[in-house]
Amino acid sequence: MAVTVSPERDTVAATPMQRALREAFYAGAIALGLFVLFIGLKTDQNISNELILVQRWGLLAAVVIATAVGRFLYVAYGQPFLANQKIADVATGLLPASVASRFFLFPAFIVAVIVAALLFVFSRSLAGWVGAEPAGYLQFLRALAVIYALACVIYYFRGFIHANFTKLGIAALVLYPIIVVGMLSLMSWSLVGGLQGSLKWVDNFGIQILIYVMLAWGLNIVVGLAGLLDLGYVAFYAVGAYAYALLGTHYGLSFWILLPAAGAMAAFWGVLLGFPVLRLRGDYLAIVTLAFGEIIRLVIINWREVTNGSAGISSIPKVTFFGLMSFNVSDPNYIGKVLNIATSSAYYKIFLYYLILGLALLTAFVTVRLRRMPVGRAWEALREDEIACRSLGINTTTTKLTAFATGAMFGGFAGSFFAARQGFVSPESFVFLESAIILAIVVLGGMGSLVGIAVAALVMIGGTEVLRELDFLKQVFGPDFTPELYRMLLFGMAMVIVMLWKPRGFVGSREPTAFLKVRRAVSSSFTKEGHG
Repeated sequence: MAVTVSPERDTVAATPMQRALREAFYAGAIALGLFVLFIGLKTDQNISNELILVQRWGLLAAVVIATAVGRFLYVAYGQPFLANQKIADVATGLLPASVASRFFLFPAFIVAVIVAALLFVFSRSLAGWVGAEPAGYLQFLRALAVIYALACVIYYFRGFIHANFTKLGIAALVLYPIIVVGMLSLMSWSLVGGLQGSLKWVDNFGIQILIYVMLAWGLNIVVGLAGLLDLGYVAFYAVGAYAYALLGTHYGLSFWILLPAAGAMAAFWGVLLGFPVLRLRGDYLAIVTLAFGEIIRLVIINWREVTNGSAGISSIPKVTFFGLMSFNVSDPNYIGKVLNIATSSAYYKIFLYYLILGLALLTAFVTVRLRRMPVGRAWEALREDEIACRSLGINTTTTKLTAFATGAMFGGFAGSFFAARQGFVSPESFVFLESAIILAIVVLGGMGSLVGIAVAALVMIGGTEVLRELDFLKQVFGPDFTPELYRMLLFGMAMVIVMLWKPRGFVGSREPTAFLKVRRAVSSSFTKEGHG
C-alpha cells in the first residue's frame, strides 16, 4: 500500500519580544498618520495677519514615541503579567497576589500622607525656597500623594464603602465645601483666605460636575430607561436657560418661580419633539433628535429681537435665599449684613453648590421612584423590545412622550440653574458637543445606573478640569503648551479604554425593579449589549 506524505513547513512562532516590537511599530505608524495634521502642524497668524503653518515636529515625535513605547510595554510585559495572574501555583494551588495588594502597601500609604501633609503646610513657601519651576513639580507630587492616599483608603475599606456607597457619597457631597474651606483656611491661616481660595474648587470641581451629573441623569431617563437614543438633549438645556434669562431680565421674576416654569417649558418642548418621532427607532431617531437640537440653536442665533442672537443675554438676576437674604453686597439684606459675617463672594458659590446638589438629588429620587412605578416598568419594557411591549397592551405613544417630557424637564431645571450661575447665556454654550458629552457620560457610566453615571461625570468632567491645573507641563512642552486644549483628545482616549475594559460602562449590572422574594443584581452578560 502506497503512503503519500505531504511535506509540512516548519513555522517558528514569533517570540513575545518580536511581537511587541512589531505591534509597537504599527502603533507608532498609526499615531503618526493620525496626529501629523493635528499635532505636527498648527495654523497661526503672523504680524501681517497672514495665515501660516507652524511646524511642531518635536511634539509630534514625542507623541509617536510615547505611543509606540506604551504599546511595546503592554504587549511585552503587561499581557504576560495579566495572563500569569490567572495561573495558580502548583504547590499551593493559590492564585498570585493581586496587583492592588502589592501596590497599596501600608508603609507607602504612611509616606504618601506625610509627603502630602508637608507639601500642604509649606505650599506658600515652596516657590521661594526651590524656585518657580521645581515648585510646580512639587505641587504635582502633592496631588499624586493625595490621590494615592485616597486610593489606599478606598482599597482598605472597600467592603464597607461598597455596602454603604450611597450614604457615604451623599455625606461626602454635603461636606465637600466645608472640607475645602477648612483645608484652605489651614493653609492660609485665615478663614477669609480659605473662603476666597475655595471659589475655584467649589465652582469648577463641585458645581460644574454636578450640573453634568444632573443632565446625565435626566438623559438617562430617555436613553438608559426608555432606550430612545437622543442626540439633541442640549436643546432642552438651552430652553431652560433662555426661559429663565428672558423672564428674569424682562419681568424680574424670582428664580424659585422660574425654576418650575423653565422645567415645564422644557417638558412641553420634549412632548413636541416626541410626537414626530413616535414611529422612529435607532439611527433614524438619533438623526431627528440631532436635527431638533440644531434647530433650537439656530433659532436662538437668528431670533435676535428676542434672544439677542450671538451676543447673548447678560445681567441675569442672581438667585436669592427665598427672598430673605441676597448675595449682592449693595442690597440691605445681604447675607453678610444679616448674619453679621465678613463680606465674601464665596457665599454665593457655596449656596449654588448646595442648590445644584439638591436639584441633582431630586432628579435621582424621582428617577428611582418612577422606575418602581408602572410608567418606569413600561419604559424598561419599551427599551428591551418595543414590539413585545405593544403586544402586552402598553401604550407606546404615551410611554415615549412621558420619557421625553420627564427627561426634558430635568434638562430645563439644569438650564435655568446654569443661567443663574453664569449670569450670561449665549448660543455657544449649547452646541452639539454638549449633547455628545452628556450622552458619553451616560454610556460610560452604564445605561440605567445612577451611581455609574455619577462616577463617569466625576472622572470625565473632573479630569478635564484637572488639566487646567497642570501648569508644570508648560515646562516640559514649552510655554505655548496649553493642557486644556487636549481635553477632548484625552476624553476620547478615556472612552476607548473604558469601552475595552468595561464594555457596558462602569456599572455593568443592575437590579430589576420587579423581583420574586429575593432582589438580585442582573449580570451584564444577561442584558442586551449597550444597555448595562
